[in-house]
Amino acid sequence: MHKKIFNRIKKYNTIVIARHIGPDPDSLGAQIGLKDIIINNFPNKNVYAVGAPTAKFKYLGTLDKLPDDKHLEEALLIVIDTPDKKRIDGVNVELFKESIKIDHHPFIESVCDIEWIDDTSSSACQMIIELCMKTKLEISKYAAERLFMGLVADTNRFLFNHDNESTVKTFDLVKKLLMSSKIDVTPLYSNLYLRNINEMKLQGYISQNMIITENGVGYITLTEQIIKEHKVDAASAGNLVNNFNYIEGVLVWIMISEDNKQNLLRINIRSRGPHINTVAEEYNGGGHKYASGARVKTYDEAYEIVEKLDELCKEYKESLEGGEIDENK
Repeated sequence: MHKKIFNRIKKYNTIVIARHIGPDPDSLGAQIGLKDIIINNFPNKNVYAVGAPTAKFKYLGTLDKLPDDKHLEEALLIVIDTPDKKRIDGVNVELFKESIKIDHHPFIESVCDIEWIDDTSSSACQMIIELCMKTKLEISKYAAERLFMGLVADTNRFLFNHDNESTVKTFDLVKKLLMSSKIDVTPLYSNLYLRNINEMKLQGYISQNMIITENGVGYITLTEQIIKEHKVDAASAGNLVNNFNYIEGVLVWIMISEDNKQNLLRINIRSRGPHINTVAEEYNGGGHKYASGARVKTYDEAYEIVEKLDELCKEYKESLEGGEIDENK
């Protein structure tokens, strides 16, 4: 598969790299990192990283405007970190001569002509690192920084893992990346984890007002008024979900954030045990077993998600010997 993808990249003069709506550091890091890798290894190619920009992750790089449709008929599309067609940001797969999907989510549907899916991989960025290592594509320092940040973000600083074998593979690839690129990781961690004071005040509000169910679901609703009072945006509010992994007795935690600009509710979900992605997939979302998201229009739908996850936690606790919570998840 690595060689097949490499050959397609080598073949096409125009390449468009897309990712999912609601970008995160992994999708952006893989997208912008791969663009830089292709340009550095094949300087005469026209490569575009496309999709809606987000100010929050501007440290990862800038995005491009999609070329006119007439230029896409002989172009290659690479879709990164996106399991289904409806979540691709800003491009129509059918307009391209050929398409490739590189994704680490559980399979939902076929989207592209060539599909490399590895749901044991920690991140899309890890898959790009692996692709380069296997095909001897040179990774610049700039690309290595983006790939490292994306991988660290999607693993929550290597907290999330699939199994021991895949964890060893992740660390081995990161070791090779660091040794070959000699990047300084300290400023990269600052990009990812420094928070302004308004976000920290909102985090305090969440800690004080989170509702915790008997079955171990913690959830909070952040209305537009609350978000505005704390002077953050809906995306930043939702991303705070990653900061609540260490509450004793909480198996699943959920942020419900109003986004009136898009007329929807963002649902950010994390887990320390129950597999949550199947519930998210029922509500215009998806993701991974322990980190998923959804987008809904009404609070009725949002609280349906809470109820289903609460039932999931109940079943999970009952499945454990003696009903004890596995705090190591």
